[in-house]
Amino acid sequence: MTIQPLRATSYLCMLSEQCTNNDITTMYIPTREELKKILDKPLFHKISETADELGMECYIVGGYVRDIFLQRPSTDIDVVVVGKGIEMARAFSKKLGKGAHLAVYANFGTAQVKYRDQEIEFVGARKESYSHDSRNPIVEDGTLEDDQNRRDFTINAMAVCLNKERFGELVDPFEGTYDLEDRIIRTPLEPGITFSDDPLRMMRCIRFATQLNFYIEDETFDALCENKERIKIISRERINEELNKILMSPTPSKGFIELDRCGLLQLIFPQLAAMQGVETRNGRSHKEMFYHTLEVLDNVAAKSDNLWLRWAALLHDIGKPRTKRWDPIQFWTFHNHNIVGEKMVMQIFKEFKMPQNEKMRYVAKLVNLHMRPIAIADDIVTDSAVRRLLFDAGDDIDDLMQLCEADITSKNEVRKKKFLQNFQTVRQKLKDIEEKDRIRNFQPPVDGEEIMRIFALEPCALVGQLKTSVKDAILDGIIPNEHDAALEYVLKKAAEKGITPVNE
Repeated sequence: MTIQPLRATSYLCMLSEQCTNNDITTMYIPTREELKKILDKPLFHKISETADELGMECYIVGGYVRDIFLQRPSTDIDVVVVGKGIEMARAFSKKLGKGAHLAVYANFGTAQVKYRDQEIEFVGARKESYSHDSRNPIVEDGTLEDDQNRRDFTINAMAVCLNKERFGELVDPFEGTYDLEDRIIRTPLEPGITFSDDPLRMMRCIRFATQLNFYIEDETFDALCENKERIKIISRERINEELNKILMSPTPSKGFIELDRCGLLQLIFPQLAAMQGVETRNGRSHKEMFYHTLEVLDNVAAKSDNLWLRWAALLHDIGKPRTKRWDPIQFWTFHNHNIVGEKMVMQIFKEFKMPQNEKMRYVAKLVNLHMRPIAIADDIVTDSAVRRLLFDAGDDIDDLMQLCEADITSKNEVRKKKFLQNFQTVRQKLKDIEEKDRIRNFQPPVDGEEIMRIFALEPCALVGQLKTSVKDAILDGIIPNEHDAALEYVLKKAAEKGITPVNE
């Protein structure tokens, strides 16, 4: 028996080529005059006037500047003031007048002004130092240079001056523009210190690389590997925020491969890491699970922006490692992996401190049902099987079908084509039966209350049996989904059990 891990390198190369072909980021380096035109908006001029009136240096920094160069829309504006950021925010809010909403966070030394569809956050330039057991820094007033030094990555450390005399001047001490051109994620200072000081930056590093389809610079990647254990001081909720952003990226598999390569995946998501490797016995190998899952995730991401459907794709086979068995006749089996997976979804959501509500139930349901359409498509598509699928999936049937179609990753093009054709047949059957029988989310037209009244019964198992028999008869097409036909069927089934109606 051997277990052969698959190397991420070849998959990443293939993935990188696909991402590059479908790249959404377009790099452009404007001159100062062009930056002045881009920032030639009343909002920025009011910030400029406010700063000059107070005699403060003032810069936009971070993501807004980065996204100008990447030509991406951005509504959140971060402003660094060499001085008191809260004082600047108050004066700016007053200058805007009616419609401006000011929120002050004195404990953090920041303030936010909301105006129409814009959010502008003000902070005084600062320098930070850290203790080993916390990511919360000790903060002191500082210069623009100090503030840029504390930034996570070079592409987020660029600043553009808003003061009138230097309006549109780029301050880029770490050559973030070159890293944007080279598509590189790199830290401004020594990466080991950057990640050790604030380990959440490791997740952000991988998230930015995934969102932008950038490479992680070698020294920065080595620091990820060396500092991975530091992630343990980060709250689960903050890790989840970054995981969700990775999941919502155009090609989310890239993020999970990078998490695996640097060793973070095993620490933050051991259930997913357990899907890696291919085991061989007597010359028989089972299907690779980890990269298959990532391919399914990318397939779903290409067609849906539904975060929870993407979670269902990531977890659809999560029960396979626990159900893997070797059988001398059937070889490798994963019996009931969907049922085990459904239970694992609820455990994972609880452990990860994720929503314990309809979102969790939605993911769990799709994981449970994800084999059903495939089983139907692989066989003769009967009305009864489609009715039961429609009843069990309810309003989530379209998402379930999308997940199942994404799950067809066979390299056998003939078999893949056959499955996809059969799925079209299933989809048409779903539409026809829904129009004819109104099965989706239906309740049996004869309910338990009516059964108890007709037969003068107290709540008991027999009532449930009769009600279930009606449901099954409708789903199997024995009777139509109508009250009179259902009542007649209940009377017939009751008579078979020797029960006669008392109140018809």
